[in-house]
This record gives sequence, C-alpha cells and structure tokens, in this order.
Amino acid sequence: MDIAWHDIRHVTKVDPAKPLPANPGVIADTDLVIVGGSDDVTEANTLETIRAIDDIAPDLPVLQEPYSATQVSTDTIDAATAIAVPAVYNGDRTNFVGKHLDLFTEVARKPDELTGSTVPLVGDLVTSKGVDAVAELATNLIAEGYVIQHLDSAAATVSGVETAYTPAQVAGAALATETFYDFPIFYVEYSGTYGGPEDVASAARYLDETVLLYGGGIDTREKATTILEAGADAIVVGDCFHDDPGTYRETIPPQS
Repeated sequence: MDIAWHDIRHVTKVDPAKPLPANPGVIADTDLVIVGGSDDVTEANTLETIRAIDDIAPDLPVLQEPYSATQVSTDTIDAATAIAVPAVYNGDRTNFVGKHLDLFTEVARKPDELTGSTVPLVGDLVTSKGVDAVAELATNLIAEGYVIQHLDSAAATVSGVETAYTPAQVAGAALATETFYDFPIFYVEYSGTYGGPEDVASAARYLDETVLLYGGGIDTREKATTILEAGADAIVVGDCFHDDPGTYRETIPPQS
C-alpha cells in the first residue's frame, strides 16, 4: 500500500505494551497508525497490536516503529504497511547511526535457514524465504528524522537525549532531513507534554516534500488546530487514545 503522505492530518500512536481502550473502533477515524513505544515492547505484542488494528480498520495504513531490531520479524513486516526507523538527531550515536548499521549488518549476513515466520530477522537465520523477507524489509523501510524535546520522557532516556534543541536547531534538523538525508518524515516529539507551535513553525519553513509530524500533549481540538496552523502536516496523538477515547475523538480534524 502506498501512503499518500500529504493527505494525512491525524496520526495515532499506539503503544503495544498498553491495552487498547474498551471502544478501539474510534481509531478508524484517524489517517495513519504508528505502533511503537519505549518500554516493554516485544515482537509478540507489536504483532498482536498490528493485527488488532487491521481487524478494526483493514484499510488503515499501519507503521511499525521499533526501538530495537529484535522487534522486527517476518510476521511484523507482512502485517505492517511499512517499518518506520527513527534517526534521533539529538540522541546518542547509537540512536542516530549505530542501530541502523547494526540492523543492516545483521541482515546482510543472511545465514543458512529461517526456522519460522515469527523468528526475528536480526540475529537469526535467513535463507530463500529469509532473502525474500530481507528484500521486503529493504523496500518497506521508512526513515524518520527525529527530535525529542521532553528530556524526562522514556523516549529521551531510551535514545540518549540529554539536550533539547532550540527552535533554530529544529529548523536546521528539518533542513538537513529534506535536503541532505532525504528522509520522508521529520518528527518533532514532545512525548506526552505540549510543546506549542514554535518548533513546528521553525521547521515548516524548510520542508516541502518531507512530511512534518508533531507529537506531544495533543488533547484538545484547540491544540490540534494550533499545531496544524503552525505548519505541521499532521499531529500525532497517543496517550489519550489509550486513556480517554472521547477526548481522542476531539483531536481528529474535521473533514475538509
């Protein structure tokens, strides 16, 4: 499935380590789902979550966003629309370059056989079936330029982020994302807190083809509108989907 990025205004981030709400059908009104989290995420609960979302809304694109390559398997590749791989600009080397090099180093080994479709690709056995999986993985990877701005968040801890970026640095990261790295996504992440429109406005000036996502603290229609009007292509809503689906529904922009 090709993703029409510039038609996407509302993204839901679903943490596979958290239970879905009692009425998960509200997710059918979002434009895109990202499945991922920073704590207690496994290949098994990721796959279960992706399949549950597909049962609710079969036509909804779903990205798996792993923080460890062990969460990626042939089954998750088959189940997800694509695999989104964050490159955290203000994180440590491991979370910008190291994990990606490790992923492709392991994939390139292609050992002798694959014992089962649920076996993770990385560090495990890959042959004729596995080679096909490697090819599919390569074509289904989506790189995300990431800036994490909430220093006390689990995402910052996992990614080795010690310093938030100034708006000028966010603008520079956005410019590098589009003109140097050619990533399709630039993501400003406030991880549960509301950062306001300043970073978004700074980044939006330098993005044309790259999609600008903002995530963090969106729990009202007013906040959603403010961020979109500042220049974000889409808002990312996570916590209130799990905690308060009624509030979550309020964050979905009206159809234009």
